[in-house]
Amino acid sequence: MKNCPRKFSLLLTAFLVLILANAALAQQPPEERPPVNVAGKWTIYSKDEDGRTATKYIDLKQDGNTITGHFKGPNQSGGLEGTVNGRHIMFRTKTRHVLTFRGMVDGDSIQGKFHILGREGTWEARRAD
Repeated sequence: MKNCPRKFSLLLTAFLVLILANAALAQQPPEERPPVNVAGKWTIYSKDEDGRTATKYIDLKQDGNTITGHFKGPNQSGGLEGTVNGRHIMFRTKTRHVLTFRGMVDGDSIQGKFHILGREGTWEARRAD
């Protein structure tokens, strides 16, 4: 019976060490995944909120999380720039009427939403090469 307080003390100490170790691990930032590879030519199929569809083309270059490239749509063309974080992609065209595309990459396809002049629509892209 004399060892009971000591055993309790050891168990309590071990329990506190486990709690503190878990708390320290919980405060570490989550591991960031490397960005997916989106470099290359893509064909975009878009649909605006009025139901109109259009086909657009992008040619992407990638340096880590940064993407640059060229955009060609039915009414305008120009450069583009954006980012890839994990599987999430975002880019803006450098055109008279700026389009902003956001989406999720899944292998050789991307799906998401786009915005232009206060309006939005959906888009899907397929890798062309």
